[in-house]
Amino acid sequence: MARIRKPQTQRAGAVNAAENIASVIENSTLNVRNWWHNDRVVGLFLVLITLLVYGQVWRAGFIWDDNAHVVSWKLRSIGGLERIWFAPGATQQYYPVLYTAFWLEAQLWGDAALGYHLINVLLHGISCWLLFRILRGLGIRGAALAATAFALHPVCVESVAWISEQKNTLSAVFYFSAALTYLNFDRERRLASYGLALGIFILALMSKSVTATLPAALLVVFWFKRGRLSWNRDVLPLLPWLILGAAAGTMTAWMERTFVGATGAAYGISWLERILLAGRILVFYSGKIFWPRELNFVYPRWTIDPGEFWPYLYPGGVIILFLILWFWRKRSRAPLATALLFAGTLFPALGFLNVYPFIYSYVADHFQYLAVAVMLSATGAVITRLAGQFSPRVRSLINGGCICILGLLATLTWRQCAIYASEETLWVATNAGNPDSWLAHNNLGIAYMSAGKVGEAINQYEKALATNPHRQPRSFAGTYNNLGIALLQQGRVPDAVFNFEKSVELDPRYVEAMNNLANAYAGTGRSEAALGLFDRALAISPRDVGTNYNLGNTLFQAGRWEEAAVRYRVVLEVDPDHAPARNNLGNSLLQLGRLDDAIVQYDRAVAISPGNTEARINLGTALLQKGVLDQAIANFRTALGQNEKLFTAHTNLGFALAQKGLMDEAVIHFKRAVELDPKSSEAHRNLGSIYQADGKAAEAEGEFTRAAHLP
Repeated sequence: MARIRKPQTQRAGAVNAAENIASVIENSTLNVRNWWHNDRVVGLFLVLITLLVYGQVWRAGFIWDDNAHVVSWKLRSIGGLERIWFAPGATQQYYPVLYTAFWLEAQLWGDAALGYHLINVLLHGISCWLLFRILRGLGIRGAALAATAFALHPVCVESVAWISEQKNTLSAVFYFSAALTYLNFDRERRLASYGLALGIFILALMSKSVTATLPAALLVVFWFKRGRLSWNRDVLPLLPWLILGAAAGTMTAWMERTFVGATGAAYGISWLERILLAGRILVFYSGKIFWPRELNFVYPRWTIDPGEFWPYLYPGGVIILFLILWFWRKRSRAPLATALLFAGTLFPALGFLNVYPFIYSYVADHFQYLAVAVMLSATGAVITRLAGQFSPRVRSLINGGCICILGLLATLTWRQCAIYASEETLWVATNAGNPDSWLAHNNLGIAYMSAGKVGEAINQYEKALATNPHRQPRSFAGTYNNLGIALLQQGRVPDAVFNFEKSVELDPRYVEAMNNLANAYAGTGRSEAALGLFDRALAISPRDVGTNYNLGNTLFQAGRWEEAAVRYRVVLEVDPDHAPARNNLGNSLLQLGRLDDAIVQYDRAVAISPGNTEARINLGTALLQKGVLDQAIANFRTALGQNEKLFTAHTNLGFALAQKGLMDEAVIHFKRAVELDPKSSEAHRNLGSIYQADGKAAEAEGEFTRAAHLP
């Protein structure tokens, strides 16, 4: 009898299990998709991956130009905040919102670089989230892909890892916020939304004026969405924005010329050359987005020759592309809208307007920070749309490819962040990618000087000068000046003088080089030549702190104490907290017999700079002369607490103690003075005198004998 088999329950169970697993996966996928449509989840994700991929900059310090952006201690008061807003020239550019942010950060963490770096990274992450919300609100596909690519793209590293470029990350947050708010106004037409959007746009302009391109970008977006522009609905509400943007751009251009220095032969570019340059810049930037290799902090400065044929290929190609996209617009407006947004966002950096960095390169990664978002948004939309036309299997492959590309971008960004660790790592990497950059060699020399590597600094300065000293004479004047300073530290005074003279020859209005040359002249006994140079410098900048201070020192050495005091007072009018000037003013007043006035200046110098042992010893000495022994002794003891090896402090403390009758303690300090300078006849005589006053004749005679045998 045949055995009756049960139905294939195991197989059915396996099928059910597979169906359950598939159901779980499907539900999980749906849950993930639901989460991904949650703005907060997306925002958290973008901020977290940004913090992760930029992890190396947390340990980075300050680099080039950061000292001109992070507000100095002179601007960290309430009065400094007022100057940021109402005194153009108090900061490198008139971006009061940016410098107010720096002011607030300085109150929080002072000169600790970590805080500034974290703020930059967070601002970048927030910008990515705002970009996602804008794209999703416009119904553009691939919003998440574009925002993630923007967060991870290595071209953005220069803007995020460089503290100075907080003007990019901060202004981008305002730029995207203003765009998002205005798009809400466009849908709802509520006056409150318009006013809020306009206010945010003003904050963007006052953070960085390149955001002036936003109203034009919005008009392109409206044309893309509607196919036409309405004067009343689209153009008229944005007219105030366009006017404000033009005003901000004009202000920035004036600041670049007046305070930053974007003038001179290096900026004498004809309009034909600017057109050729603009075409090449557009091609360069788009190339770096899609092939972000060999990124550099300073790219080679191109030579634009209208007499050659090939430079015309760039603008010619751009024009042909725009013509093709114009005729293609009836099939799809997206490609033309993307090209217009990309070129329009880059317009301030295309070479039509002079900006100071053009002196060493016409392109920089931070110039295209906003433009990167435009191109990645279009790319994300194209990839997502193409993927939707294929089978699920092919879509999975495309999604996997996108994940791999994002991983590659993250890796490149992580590696790129490493060069921003310090001045030295930055300029070593820049030199490796651009060996002919005079700026990189010069600034690496400065970094080496700060590290005490004088020989290496001299080598870099000489390499900078070998690149082409006739192309940008004003800039090379700075390198000659730097080389002179380094040579002076090596005691090579004639070589230093030669380089200072060369610096002044290249830039006859270079006050710092005049000061250095005048000091070198004064140090070699050429006082008249030094005084003549100081006069020239004062004719250029009458209230320059360095010139007045150095001239005061030279006059003091010449015994012209009244004139020296006048110079020190000018310094203190400009900078009341200049402790060395107060100390030297005290010295001048002391020489003029004005003991009480000298004490006042020494006392203020010590209050400003408690670690200034020279001023403290001078204060103690003046108090000793006045007979205020206890205060004099206290100041000498404080100075020795800061540096035990101060010969003058030990000597004068010994005199003060002797006058108080504390002979044993006085002997200790006179002995210490002898130990510090055994060849000082004065030290031996002082010790002999105290022995003699204490009745120790034999010891006194021994010290007097030693003093007699010393020069």
